[in-house]
Amino acid sequence: MTDLFEHSAGRNGDAPLAERMRPRHLDEMVGQQHLLGEGKLLRRLIERDQLASVIFWGPPGTGKTTLAQVIANSTESRFVSFSAVLQGVREVREIVAEAKKEKAYHGRRTLLFVDEIHRFNKAQQDAFLPFVERGDVILIGATTENPSFEVNPALLSRSRVFVLEPLGENDIRQLLERTLADSRGLGGQNLPVIPDALDFLAEAARGDARVALNTLEIAAAAAHGPISLEDVRESLQRKPLLYDKGGEEHYNVISAFIKSMRGSDPDGALYWLARMIEAGEDALFIVRRMVIFASEDIGNADPRALQVAVAALQAVQFVGLPEGRINLAQAVTYLATAPKSNAAYAGINEAQAEVRKSGALQVPPHIRNAPTRLMKELGYGAGYRYAHNYSEGFAPQDHLPEELGERRFYRPTERGYEKMIGERMAHWDALRNRSREGGRGDEESEGSS
Repeated sequence: MTDLFEHSAGRNGDAPLAERMRPRHLDEMVGQQHLLGEGKLLRRLIERDQLASVIFWGPPGTGKTTLAQVIANSTESRFVSFSAVLQGVREVREIVAEAKKEKAYHGRRTLLFVDEIHRFNKAQQDAFLPFVERGDVILIGATTENPSFEVNPALLSRSRVFVLEPLGENDIRQLLERTLADSRGLGGQNLPVIPDALDFLAEAARGDARVALNTLEIAAAAAHGPISLEDVRESLQRKPLLYDKGGEEHYNVISAFIKSMRGSDPDGALYWLARMIEAGEDALFIVRRMVIFASEDIGNADPRALQVAVAALQAVQFVGLPEGRINLAQAVTYLATAPKSNAAYAGINEAQAEVRKSGALQVPPHIRNAPTRLMKELGYGAGYRYAHNYSEGFAPQDHLPEELGERRFYRPTERGYEKMIGERMAHWDALRNRSREGGRGDEESEGSS
């Protein structure tokens, strides 16, 4: 364990630039004004040393660990840093034992900073719960994953979650300029920088201060004169896409993909498809969602949509990636631009709800199976009208249990092919009504029933 932070190791000239430039006090923090601006809740709690257990949640490079170090410098409490990657439950118990002594003998609280708390499984997180509940320690957890998924609900309910946002371009630019001027950073090297290079880096960092500072450090070491745009381009390593197959961003991206197709936006759908492909998502996962979408959101407005989606599934299985992306793109743009209807999806939902509500209603006798003489004598199949004996191939009879009467589950929309289905059903309804009123409804032709 580390009692307080070993600041000296982080401030020497051998430490990475991002470590040397960590803010030491609240006023040096860049960004997160929704949390740390004057009068904001988190700032007030830190300044008054009244912080209770909290979870800092945000993407990499947004200042979670830095904020913990600022709290270490700003609070009168004892501060202990703990790594979920390197330490375990045994160390937690040792820390709590020390915390109890500190509280008993010196009246000081212990703030326990747990970096990457999502790396603990739920059982390991349970180890913190009694100590947090009794107030033995004040927990400060940091995570890049959605706490709703990754933090024990009992622990989460006893903590306040503060969401850290990616830094804005102006925030990154301010940090870079400070680094170039500060003696802890590159201030002593008198390095001129072409303004376009800083503008590009502030944008290319995508809100990640660590990426910005690491890139600037490499560019400064490699430059033969003023740091140029080309120096920064060469020094900027491709930033991994934020996409965790088991975490929140996975669900955010697939949600955006589905909603883009549902919203008939092929450009949005292609973008989110590309995001998933570039992040290494399983192509079969993507295309399975497309097969579901074809029936759930398009249905009979364009029955070919399901054929296209299934064909894409087969093509991806046969071709694989990267070429399979072309098959996916073709299918995605077809699904996005197809007419939409959720009538079939809504219909099965409503029918299942009725089954759960009313139970196993009896099958009407006229449409029961009658394979034996006894069943026929009991009236099974009596009065059944064979559709193919009618000139239109439609028999005006009911097929629902008597208790449901004329209940309607499938309601076609006026979109695409489903409009034709609706017109056909309306015609059949008219034939049924004529039959019920005593009319012939439709000529019955000769043939077996």
